[in-house]
Amino acid sequence: MTERETRIGEAAGRAELPTAHPGAVPDVLAQARRRRTFAVISHPDAGKSTLTEALALHASAITEAGAVHGKSGRRGVTSDWMEMERDRGISVTSAALRFGYRDVVLNLLDTPGHADFSEDTYRVLEAVDCAVMLLDSAKGLEPQTLKLFDVCRSRRIPVITFVNKWDRPGREPLELLDEIEQRIRLRPTPVVWPVGVAGDFRGLIERDTGEFTAFTRTPGGTGRAIEEHLAADEAAARHGAIYETAVEELALLDEIGATVDLKSFLAGESSPVLFGAALPNFGVRRLLEALRELAPAPEPRQDAEGAPRPVQAPFSGLVFKVQANMNQAHRDRVAFVRVCSGRFERGMVLTHAATGRPFATKYAQAMFGQDRQTLDVAYPGDVVGLVNATALRPGDTLYESEPVRFPPIPSFAPEHFAVVRCKDSAKHKQFRKGIAQLDTEGVIQVLSSDLRGDQAPVLAAVGPLQFDVTVSRLEREYGVPAQLDHLGYTIARRTDADSVPALAGQSGVEVLTRRIDGALLALFADKWRLASVQRDHPGVRLETLLAGAD
Repeated sequence: MTERETRIGEAAGRAELPTAHPGAVPDVLAQARRRRTFAVISHPDAGKSTLTEALALHASAITEAGAVHGKSGRRGVTSDWMEMERDRGISVTSAALRFGYRDVVLNLLDTPGHADFSEDTYRVLEAVDCAVMLLDSAKGLEPQTLKLFDVCRSRRIPVITFVNKWDRPGREPLELLDEIEQRIRLRPTPVVWPVGVAGDFRGLIERDTGEFTAFTRTPGGTGRAIEEHLAADEAAARHGAIYETAVEELALLDEIGATVDLKSFLAGESSPVLFGAALPNFGVRRLLEALRELAPAPEPRQDAEGAPRPVQAPFSGLVFKVQANMNQAHRDRVAFVRVCSGRFERGMVLTHAATGRPFATKYAQAMFGQDRQTLDVAYPGDVVGLVNATALRPGDTLYESEPVRFPPIPSFAPEHFAVVRCKDSAKHKQFRKGIAQLDTEGVIQVLSSDLRGDQAPVLAAVGPLQFDVTVSRLEREYGVPAQLDHLGYTIARRTDADSVPALAGQSGVEVLTRRIDGALLALFADKWRLASVQRDHPGVRLETLLAGAD
């Protein structure tokens, strides 16, 4: 076992409670209450991956924080493990990190911030109990953040807000709070308050106790920031008018009742707010404490019929992500499963709800970015990586003894389409394998037709960067050079076989089979072409793919 693997195992298991005696039945409810499963969401470049790395550092899951671009001798961040992510400095796939902090076990899911990868982020949000909404102190609420918050609201996921980059010039804190309340109707309730404007950060005041914490960056910013704790009178003497301004702002917050309220937070009506700077690790430990104190533990999850599955019921789990080739040497395929109820034990035989077939779990692992460690036991809230789970797809349910099926995870309506071809005819077999695997992962939607054949499938994407990921992974992971020919379609509608004759031959229209479920999709050049076909052929079935999902 390598030093890295040992550290992962220690981080994941540090907070485990021992059973009362050998062979005792673990208390599933007690273990579930110690789990905090959350996602970090943000607009691109708000510092999401940097914050993820800083949280792992402060929980002692890693010994040194990496940089998004890995510059100046610093390694790359743990959650951005794909080569393309490190080349471009953006997250293109979600990552899971499991580690202990004090008396809780944290399951942190880092998500892509770019809108082109919203589908991956949406799947992750199906698997968490809380979200950390990351804001840039200078930019506030940005478009992608607003969209992701809407998903949280629809799924009733409580949100903690972390205002990042307070060590750089930015906006006034009260202005940011007002924007949160006005634009997303979420009442902000600061847990701490910054002393000094953005760019002149002096420290944080703890609202409950009045204690002041100052931060000193460690050399290179790779280690935990040094904290100095001062009483209110000491902080006032050191920082003078700047400190008094912060105290006056706090008094205003007290007058309007902007105090943390657990009930309204869990109901999605308010959001605890923290300030800091992830890159130099300012205020990150306080965010960890807020997650420990405020984030909800796993609760009963509704099944497809709307009935709650109790946390203490026999094991059940939701597959929310599939990733191939995380281990280049073994070309494996990992299914990420959120434990929804019961106790998971490696080696147990589960039932795959979609097929009714048995599913063995011999190769179960705890995930830490690209790295992993064999996992023997897991509880509600934990994320289990099942290796070589070729039969599983995102949205599938696994269960033990008591049958259950959780609602499927919708796929997004594509808006971009391109034909992909293998540039080396000798590698067509690898090409087909790569396309099929990326399709089952949900990286891209793959469409086919009798006209084009399997040598030229059509890729359907939410955003064009998905095409870049597909071509890059085909070349790097499967050794297949590929080329794209973009198609002039922007809208997809579900249709049926009876409607195909009327659609065939129409200019600006093409009917393709969606490979995953066999559904027929009609593609249209634009909304005017769609309207024209609907007017001329009112009997044709053209079902709208729901906003954000089909």
